[in-house]
Amino acid sequence: MSEERKGEAYIFLGGLLWASFPIITILSYRSISSSAALVWSTFFAAIFFAAVMAYKRRWAELRNARIWKLGLLIALFTGVLYYSLMFLGLEFTSPGNVAIIALFEVFSSFLIFNVYKKEAFLGEHILGAVLMVIGAGIVLVRDFSGINIGDFFVLIAACVAPVGNIFQQRARAIASSETVMFVRSVLSVPALAVLAYTLGTHTSFEDLRASLPFLLINGVLLLGLSKIFWVEAIHRISVTKAVALSSLNPFLTLVIAWIVLSQVPNVWQLVSLIPLTLGVLLLTGHMKRTQVRLL
Repeated sequence: MSEERKGEAYIFLGGLLWASFPIITILSYRSISSSAALVWSTFFAAIFFAAVMAYKRRWAELRNARIWKLGLLIALFTGVLYYSLMFLGLEFTSPGNVAIIALFEVFSSFLIFNVYKKEAFLGEHILGAVLMVIGAGIVLVRDFSGINIGDFFVLIAACVAPVGNIFQQRARAIASSETVMFVRSVLSVPALAVLAYTLGTHTSFEDLRASLPFLLINGVLLLGLSKIFWVEAIHRISVTKAVALSSLNPFLTLVIAWIVLSQVPNVWQLVSLIPLTLGVLLLTGHMKRTQVRLL
């Protein structure tokens, strides 16, 4: 199997797990706040990565000072900023909306990586970008009664995510995925704990125990195993392609939310998937409109 095919396989496996992330996160909110849920989920993820590192004997990789420098940036943009916005957004909006708006990451990834690489924009790229904006706009505006603050937080998170992915790619080039994720988690936990304390979050033992099964699932499987799959994927294929291949996730999330939370997909969610999916295909070169380059 080629490295590219391996990357695609990791995206598929990770996507199957990640599609349930919004639902599991919302279930954990039944007894604790979003900031507390993020702290404990990240803590359990750190323990999971430590166990994997111990099993694979990766501790020597922590001696590389560069992995800690990159880890600080990854923790800032992904571990703290991205996940704080996602967890906060899930307090105010539905899992389906979160999954759909998160597709906007294809657009932000394309812009950042193409500007970073100084590549010219093709005609289909311009059209794809416009469609992505329209699709996200449909979910954000919906029935024109106002923008849901939770949707807005998720949109910002989708714009922040590519920055963290840049540093995760660089870190994976010098260390294993489990080491990269361990460093990210370990550096994120103190910052997230301070943030939760600042927000006045206090969690009793009884509240924590009630949400423990969901926090463990989030930490071990979703922030843990699925993120190893993600880092391994972007080590082998471009971030833009990896995000695009994850475009099936919103469909899976809508189905899971329907089954678990009895949240029937609404017409705005279904309509938004049309321009968003077309935009993904155009931005990633799976659908060609024209070969003329636009400067």
